[in-house]
Amino acid sequence: MAMKLTFLGTGTSTGVPELGCKCEVCTSRDPRDARLRCSALLQSGDTSILIDCGPDFRAQMLRAGVSHLDALLITHKHYDHTAGIDDLRPYASLRTFPIYADDDSARQIRSMFPYCFGEVKYPGVPNIELHSIEDMQPFCVGGVDVEPIRVYHAALPIVGYRFGKLAYITDMSHIEPAELEKLKGVEVLVINALRYSKPHRSHQTVLEALRVVDYLSPHETYFTHMMHHIGLHAKIEKCLPKNVFLAYDGLEIEIG
Repeated sequence: MAMKLTFLGTGTSTGVPELGCKCEVCTSRDPRDARLRCSALLQSGDTSILIDCGPDFRAQMLRAGVSHLDALLITHKHYDHTAGIDDLRPYASLRTFPIYADDDSARQIRSMFPYCFGEVKYPGVPNIELHSIEDMQPFCVGGVDVEPIRVYHAALPIVGYRFGKLAYITDMSHIEPAELEKLKGVEVLVINALRYSKPHRSHQTVLEALRVVDYLSPHETYFTHMMHHIGLHAKIEKCLPKNVFLAYDGLEIEIG
């Protein structure tokens, strides 16, 4: 079944522009250089799946005009990927709304939003149902097959996702060989690239991400979770290999 992926946000935890910064990226007039916190929307048929729900979630939904969500997939527990969960209310107050997360992320969600899990809930609170994916076994959401992929954010185990021909990975610093093999045959790869070449302890650079691309040889690759230090979109994209692109907020891609 055909799928569409919309990049709701392609920035790192501080977003772009970064507060107080006057660099050429943060002051750029190119809208592709303005990046909300990292999130994406996968749509297939009548099914809409949100990947991560950060502090910019409300603005992202208003911009994308999304009236229905079926589920939320969490990559990891950090604030820039979970802080918007309370704003799920319009999608999750009248029905049980499933959130898929590993056990570490589920504990963080319960801690951040305890009122969503009490025996007595006040009116309008998101009616959340947490589903554990700690065993990394495939599951299905509304006819969409989802395969969790274990990757690492420095020492923190986090989750990437494969949806048939598409894979979505963010905040990764490295991946074990056995999990990398689960990505073989992917035609469209979304993967994080924080900045161009200066190493970071918990995130890939563009150069490191390109090594993954070389190994997997997808038809198309889109980099996400980028900070202002990556450089101007218009300049950096010209330096990338054929069929490798910088994603930007609002970009929609079709996967046949």
